[in-house]
Amino acid sequence: MPKYEAIVGRYVAVGDHRVFFEEAGEGIPLLCLHTAGADSRQWRHVLNDGDITRRFRVTAFDLPYHGRSTPAGQWWLSKYRLTTRAYLDIIRAVWKTLELERPVVMGCSMGGAITLKLAADYQDELRGIIGLEATAHAPGRYNDFLHHPAIHGGELCASYTYGLCAPQSPEEAKRENWWYYSQGGPGVYAGDVHYYSFDWDAREDVKRIDTRKCGVSLLTGEYDYSCTPAMIEAVAASIPGCRMTIIQGMGHFPMIENYAAFRPFLLRELDYLSSRA
Repeated sequence: MPKYEAIVGRYVAVGDHRVFFEEAGEGIPLLCLHTAGADSRQWRHVLNDGDITRRFRVTAFDLPYHGRSTPAGQWWLSKYRLTTRAYLDIIRAVWKTLELERPVVMGCSMGGAITLKLAADYQDELRGIIGLEATAHAPGRYNDFLHHPAIHGGELCASYTYGLCAPQSPEEAKRENWWYYSQGGPGVYAGDVHYYSFDWDAREDVKRIDTRKCGVSLLTGEYDYSCTPAMIEAVAASIPGCRMTIIQGMGHFPMIENYAAFRPFLLRELDYLSSRA
């Protein structure tokens, strides 16, 4: 008999966009946001974890331009450039469209960062956030070689991000993330990093988060030089009542580069957030 995974993938219209999403489980909605230039495949371990899906309806979607989601309009006439406003709007539109009531939103890197702004602006609509590698300000990531006619963009972006993994993480898992990155559309990673470098700044916004309304869990890897432990500590200091953990031996992509080591930390935060009314 075929051995099927529990994950089900579908397309849904979100505004003008044809968005692909994957789901598994039932219970408290858990909406997962992938990293810059990647897609929802990074969350396959969470989607296949029975200890999570017995209590949570796990949903992971591909942003427009990413993975299996389709760009809208005459996208070929201009460079892709993500903005904070557009990012917030599409995430909220997804949870509204899928009727996810008071979800927990979990994201990593760019996806982790935007959870901070979501918690500041929409805390009455959320049960909580889990910010992985979630910094409130990250200038200096962009460079023109990320989308250059003389350079293989897929291999550059994949190798650029490969270096963000911890040396202890299994090589097979790090290469899996490399593979996902290598398949991004031309200029998509560059467009995400452009946003992250020039448009993203939530240092004042995070001060508005009320953890009595919206739980906040922050997890970052010891080896992450993109969102360093010092950066996450600065965010935590601005959010009274938040939870913060530095994961030893972990890099920038905990959910895909070393899920076995990341899992105990994730389960602990999910237990905390599920206990909230």
